[in-house]
Amino acid sequence: MPTNSTKTRRSAHRRRVPRDPVSNAWVERREGGLCVLQAARLAKIRWLVHGFSTRPGGVSDLGGEKVLNLGFAEWDTKESVFENRRRFLAALAADDMALCGLSQIHSDVVHVFEAPPAGPCRGDASITNRPGVLLAVQTADCVPILLVDPKNRAIAAVHAGWRGTLQRIISKAIGKMQMEFATKPASVLAAIGPSIGGCCYEVGTDVASEFRSQFSKASEWFDELRTGDEPNPLQWLNMAPPGHQPSPKSVLLDLGKANRAQLLEAGLLAPNISVSHLCTACRSDLLFSYRKDSGTTGRLMSVIGLRA
Repeated sequence: MPTNSTKTRRSAHRRRVPRDPVSNAWVERREGGLCVLQAARLAKIRWLVHGFSTRPGGVSDLGGEKVLNLGFAEWDTKESVFENRRRFLAALAADDMALCGLSQIHSDVVHVFEAPPAGPCRGDASITNRPGVLLAVQTADCVPILLVDPKNRAIAAVHAGWRGTLQRIISKAIGKMQMEFATKPASVLAAIGPSIGGCCYEVGTDVASEFRSQFSKASEWFDELRTGDEPNPLQWLNMAPPGHQPSPKSVLLDLGKANRAQLLEAGLLAPNISVSHLCTACRSDLLFSYRKDSGTTGRLMSVIGLRA
């Protein structure tokens, strides 16, 4: 169990995250049986708290396995979820902060929190510059993105599924930070957490068509089909002249790459963007995946806040 000493908790052991091609940009914080992922750049900021939860270390029973489910689900009890959240915040030495989540609806709605809301807010991103407010988003394949403006001490938490990505929710969150806090995108640090990767996220070509109608570089975010004997979807996406190959039924979408591209377009500098290449579907030992687990799974939580 986490100790009662804030000093002890803040000095929790950190080590490199395994099986991630860019693990030098990420650290693993272990405490009380929990494993919390952190972007190394953000972890160096003393007045900032942030973290991406993982699967181990909780009290929820999922198929005979004890897991850290941080979202309310039919298969879990509220008591277990509350205890899991308590453990997660304690591991981050953030148990004195107000957890501010959202009723996520796969939208482009961004909320500004000057104080903890009195009730649930529908949307998929939130921003604040108030200490003690811990912004949170939940995922089980979608992309969690945490932003910090170190100069103005402003932060954001963003949930980006394919619909939110298509609606440019990350760009709109940055735009809201510019309006509210005079944030300059070139100063912003971003951490794109674990999500389902381009290796596993299969979507219909209708989705690919929607992306192509909105983004000039959309073809770069899609890859070949899972099987080698299928037609190459890139030819279809690039609107090649009609040939003998039929249109594919599905393609693979890299949501992390798409959101990174939008961050760059919004004015962030490439070195300021930390991307986790951990795939939720591939790493079912460490993460939750709605698709891999056929819908019966837990929820990860990504949080960011300013210490008082």
